[in-house]
Amino acid sequence: MFRRLFFIILLVPVTIWYSLKMLKVDRETATPEEYDRWGLAWGAAAVKLSGIRIEADLGEADPEGHYVFIGNHQSNLDIPVLFKVLRGNRIRFVAKKSLFEIPIYGKALAHAGHICIDRENRRAAMQSLNDAVEVAKGGISPVIFPEGTRNMDLSHLMDFKIGAMILALKAGLPVVPFVMTNTGRVMGKGQFFIDNRPVVRFKALPIIDPSRYNLKQREQFKEDLYAMMNTAYQELLAKG
Repeated sequence: MFRRLFFIILLVPVTIWYSLKMLKVDRETATPEEYDRWGLAWGAAAVKLSGIRIEADLGEADPEGHYVFIGNHQSNLDIPVLFKVLRGNRIRFVAKKSLFEIPIYGKALAHAGHICIDRENRRAAMQSLNDAVEVAKGGISPVIFPEGTRNMDLSHLMDFKIGAMILALKAGLPVVPFVMTNTGRVMGKGQFFIDNRPVVRFKALPIIDPSRYNLKQREQFKEDLYAMMNTAYQELLAKG
């Protein structure tokens, strides 16, 4: 119980502190290491404060490779966990607009190069995907959650949105699908306390060559990806 309270009490000031550090980085002159430093440090700090255990299987993915990562989403903890697991891949998240409206933190997200997506505005959402493609071409590995929101039903994946497929196909990078379990049990949507007893599991699936599909085949890509990821999710879920 102390660890849970410790996490909740300290996470907000820790997040503000790292956000302020990020805002001081000069994006024009910073090296990639300097530019990535504070996001990675925040992720490591949040994982440490939570006391969660992570078992990660990167499969055939290069720990420093350049990819589009597509995975399921259960909890706000997914973000620090992914910063920890994919710390060498220069990741940035495609995240909902409301996060960028949070004082200090939202400005730090934008300054760090995360991609804001307005799901209420179709035209703006498509522009956000195009922005993400440009970010990817600059050496960053975008991370997108095709379910579109945190899943509260942990028995299966939610239906996928098509935007993740469009991003992956336009970016032209190898696609690394991944599944995670138990972040929703540790701290699900709407929960303010954590139960850090379950082991958080991450598994990267076989890399997909985006040239297997074209934009006209994005629906087929979505169906194939969902089938692959949901099957892997069920297998990972069975491990407890």
